[in-house]
Amino acid sequence: MATMTLAAALNSGLRHALDDDPTVVLLGEDIGTLGGVFRVTDGLQRDFGIDRVMDTPLAEAGIMGVAVGLAYRGYRPVVEIQFDGFVYPAVDQLVTQVARIHYRTAGAVRMPITVRIPYGGGIGAVEHHSESPEAYFAHTPGLRVVTCASPQDAHTMIRQAVACDDPVVFFEPKRRYWVKGEVDESMHDAPLLDRARVVVEGTDVTLATYGPLVITARDAALAAQDEGLSVEVVDLRSLSPVDLDTLEVSVRKTGRLVVSHEAQGSGGLGAEIVASITDRCFDILKAAPARVTGFDTPYPAAKVEEHFLPNLDRMLDAVDRVMGRQHSLTGWRAS
Repeated sequence: MATMTLAAALNSGLRHALDDDPTVVLLGEDIGTLGGVFRVTDGLQRDFGIDRVMDTPLAEAGIMGVAVGLAYRGYRPVVEIQFDGFVYPAVDQLVTQVARIHYRTAGAVRMPITVRIPYGGGIGAVEHHSESPEAYFAHTPGLRVVTCASPQDAHTMIRQAVACDDPVVFFEPKRRYWVKGEVDESMHDAPLLDRARVVVEGTDVTLATYGPLVITARDAALAAQDEGLSVEVVDLRSLSPVDLDTLEVSVRKTGRLVVSHEAQGSGGLGAEIVASITDRCFDILKAAPARVTGFDTPYPAAKVEEHFLPNLDRMLDAVDRVMGRQHSLTGWRAS
């Protein structure tokens, strides 16, 4: 066991992946000499060479195109998209090529590509640096979409993503890069890529979230204890496919559901999760599920981002509503 930041745990996981398989190659903007904007790849080019950890031009469409070619030739490329809002030029390659080739070739060709995307707000960044575009990719058949919330999960999940024969879009919560935790590097075989985990046990309300908001949800659960409420926190981990079985077990225990994510509400993953759990658990739900999300606006300027991002108070307000303690006059968008 070692204590690491989430960023260092990702670095360790990538190092293991490079050690374990000579076909693993890393490519992205400034990932080599600089070690990445957030230093996640620090030291990897020095130790593995420029042929395996490659600095690329600032051209996301080109980076993804090269990754497709490498995958065709038997490599396992790991692509870094420097910031979430920079991924859009690469969407064409991801959606029309990477996600479809295995299906289009009747299983003859696989695309074992991992696309690392630092995402989410909370760091006071400029435009295009704080977005949460996960729903675009979760909507695309053929892509696995995952996100980590702790150093242990970061280390284990990145190793599993690189080893996976499916294309994996790996979202990294950038405001949590400096969160520290214990990491057991021998846990790389634990099945995490498609499994949710219960972070806090509870009996009154299920609070489901992922990535940067898992810590916020855990804090909300602790605060709710002071009001006599028992909140169960579920970290989804996998956004496509969603581990609905684990979530259903939790909701059947509590009878209530709150879903939270930083992305805008309309068409977000929260809506899909609420619909799916309502289908499965309609007979035992004690209240309509609630969503706590970003608002349906472009991501705001850094000075006011705290009003956009779900926080502990907004989560507790939603918990109160599903418990019947209060009612919102303006609906879920103001929750």
